[in-house]
Formats: sequence, structure tokens, C-alpha cells
Amino acid sequence: MGTVFRLLNIGVSFEKHAVTQRSFKSFLSGFLDGNGRPQFHALADVSLTIQEGEHVGIIGRNGAGKSTLLRVLSRIITPQRGSLYVNGSMRIVPLLELGIGFQPDLTGRENCYLAGVLMGYSQEEVRTKIDDIKEFAGLGEFFDEPVKTYSSGMFARLAFALATDVEPDILLVDEVFGVGDEFFMRKSIVRMQRLMQAGSTTVFVSHNLDFLVAQCSRLIWLDNGRVILDGTPDTVATAYRAQGGLD
Repeated sequence: MGTVFRLLNIGVSFEKHAVTQRSFKSFLSGFLDGNGRPQFHALADVSLTIQEGEHVGIIGRNGAGKSTLLRVLSRIITPQRGSLYVNGSMRIVPLLELGIGFQPDLTGRENCYLAGVLMGYSQEEVRTKIDDIKEFAGLGEFFDEPVKTYSSGMFARLAFALATDVEPDILLVDEVFGVGDEFFMRKSIVRMQRLMQAGSTTVFVSHNLDFLVAQCSRLIWLDNGRVILDGTPDTVATAYRAQGGLD
């Protein structure tokens, strides 16, 4: 199996824009970092490798750095420190903020064509998939209405149907299974399982620890931007729960 991602001492920091009297110590540390504003270190010295075909779950409390890590893998965020290797020959589909990039005045159908072309497909390739996307999203006649008329659930269902119908090599998934009613959620999980069985490399962020243990071959526990434990799902989940980690 080939290497999909390799991270070595990755660091990502963001400026804190609000400084209060109680944050004077952190404000001072910002100057010591060479910056006039205090820094929040979202990721600190993260090193890991993900191989082709792995199904990796990322766990940790809110603010641990999980979503930042997915954005680094999807190259939405460029790390300030360390080195990142991404296998450029593979098609990456990030399911992070569903529907980001959709144009509100275009219909669901038109947005599918636009997004498909941006992902590297020809119009003909998208045309062969469009009926399946429409059926899976379950939008009926709204598929040909502007997406600005959609509810948030309809918007997310269209985005999920499109993103998972393009047969990606790598899927980056951030808490997207609450994108509709229970029936659609079950359909979404079944589709994800089929993609995984077909060989797609997947990286999940979720607070549903039981789901990750059942679906993943490996878990990575993040806390304060650092890797605490990286191993088999049962081992990592047991350690996480023992430290008070919640599902």
C-alpha cells in the first residue's frame, strides 16, 4: 500500500483577537512568540502517516484540533511549521462544511455540474451521475430549484449525495451524519461503508466513539493540538474513556 498522507512536526497557530485583563499572560506569550497578538496553537508537533486503504478515526474533546487536522489534510489550511506530504495522484473529497462553494442562485442540478467540473470531471461524466445524485438526495422537484430556496437539511443532503457519488480515493469526513432525518442518515452510513469496502481511504472526525470503533481500523486521540495516542480502535477508545473522554 502507498502512503496517502505524511505529517512531520506539523504546527498550526491562529491569532487570538480578543485580549482581556485575564489573558495578559497569554498576551505576553504572544510577544515572546514574535507576534504582537497572543497565539492559539491548534496543532503542535503532530507527526503521523496514513496509508492507502486505512480507515482512521480522529477523537478528542472540542477544541482538541480535530477539524484543524482535517483541514490540513485537505490543504485548506497551510501549516506554519513542519512538513506535509499528500499523494497528489489521488482524488480527495473533503466532507467538512457540506455545500461550501455552492452558488445560491443556481439550481441543485446546475451546482452539481459546476462542482463536478471543479473536482476534475467532464460534463459528460457528471451527466452519467446526475440521476443517481438526485435520487440519493431525495429532493424531488426541488433539484431544479435555486439552492437559496433550500432548507439547511436539503442543502446538506445534496452536498453529501454529490460528494459521495464521485468515487473518491480519499474521504475526509467531519461530523456529517446529522445531515437529514434518520432514514437519510442510515442511507449515508451505508454509502460510506460501501466506499470503504471499495478501497477508499477515509479519515473521520466524530464524537460518536462507538461508530468510530465499529468502522475504523485505527484511532488517533488528539488533545490540545497534540497526538496523545495512536493505535487500534479498542485500545485508544478504552484509554480515552478512562480519561473521561465522552462519545
